[in-house]
Parts: sequence; structure tokens; C-alpha cells
Amino acid sequence: MLNETALHTLFLDARTHNGWRDKPVSDEQLRQIYDLMKWGPTSANCTPARIVFVQSPQAKEKLLACMNPGNIEKTRTAPVTAIIGMDLEFYEKLPRLFPHNPDARSWFAGNRQAIDSTAMRNSSLQGGYFIVAARAVGLDCAPMSGFNAEKINEAFFDGTPVRVNFVCSLGYGDTSKLHARGPRLAFDEACRII
Repeated sequence: MLNETALHTLFLDARTHNGWRDKPVSDEQLRQIYDLMKWGPTSANCTPARIVFVQSPQAKEKLLACMNPGNIEKTRTAPVTAIIGMDLEFYEKLPRLFPHNPDARSWFAGNRQAIDSTAMRNSSLQGGYFIVAARAVGLDCAPMSGFNAEKINEAFFDGTPVRVNFVCSLGYGDTSKLHARGPRLAFDEACRII
């Protein structure tokens, strides 16, 4: 069992931030996030998530043009915003990533429904691992789905099989800009043991 400090860092005190302190995020921290999150399980080890870390002023301007109005300021002021994408040709890497079943590629090749659902489900899983990994290396997060997906795909993934799933700003949160914490459902409202 993780100790109380770790549980508070990863879950109990963790918040979605709307404002950021003026403190940079290093490239080494971004590498640490990926090197942690990549070990989270996905079906058939398909690992479809692809990440673009938006950091430069030019890249940030491109991203801001894709964000919904309510998400522009917290994206603009964040040191880094990660675009979590999903590779719709993830199955091409299965011979390397899932070597104990040499036929795994055939489960997906030509099957658009299986490709789309597997890419979305598993890149979302990896996105969750990404958030926990970012918190584990000392960063705060602001995951968002308020954006124009077509514009993001055109600006950042044009000519590739990758499509955006969601975006997540990273940095050191300004706690003075937090909203009151929202309630959560109780166990009996969300779960059944059968």
C-alpha cells in the first residue's frame, strides 16, 4: 500500500488547475512522465497514445486557436500543454509490442470499428496513467476536452494516422485560482459487488 503522502499527491489532494505559477517544467520531467506512464497496461500492449508537448510560443499559438473560449487562458498560461493523441495505426506495432501472438495485427487490420474503439479506449487509459505520472513527478494537471478536434488534428497531426483524444496542461498550479472541490458519488451510488 502506498503511504498517505503518495495517496494525497496522486488522488486525495490532487486537483484540476485553472491557473499556474510562473515556474517552468523541464524536458526531463516530460520524459519522466512518459517513462512512467508507458508501463501502464493496455489491451494486447497496443499502447496507441501519442503525445505532443506544446511548449514553444509558436506551437502554443497554434493550439490556442483550437481551444474553446473557456480553456484558452489556462492553456495560454500553462508552461506546457500535452496533446494526448491516438494512433489509428497502432496495430502496425503489435508484432514488436505483442510478440507472443504473431497474429495480433490481423485482429485490427481492415476492421475500422475495432481500430477506433481500441484506440480510444486504450489511449484514454494511457491518458489516465499520464495524469497520475505527472502528479508523481510533482506537477499539477488540467485535463480538457473543450477544443475543436478537427483543428487540432490539422494543426498537429496532419498527414499522420494520429487523432486527438484530449489535452492536458501541466505545471505548478496556483491554488488561489482553484474552484471549490466538486463532490463525488458515494461507493453505493457508483458501484455494485455481485
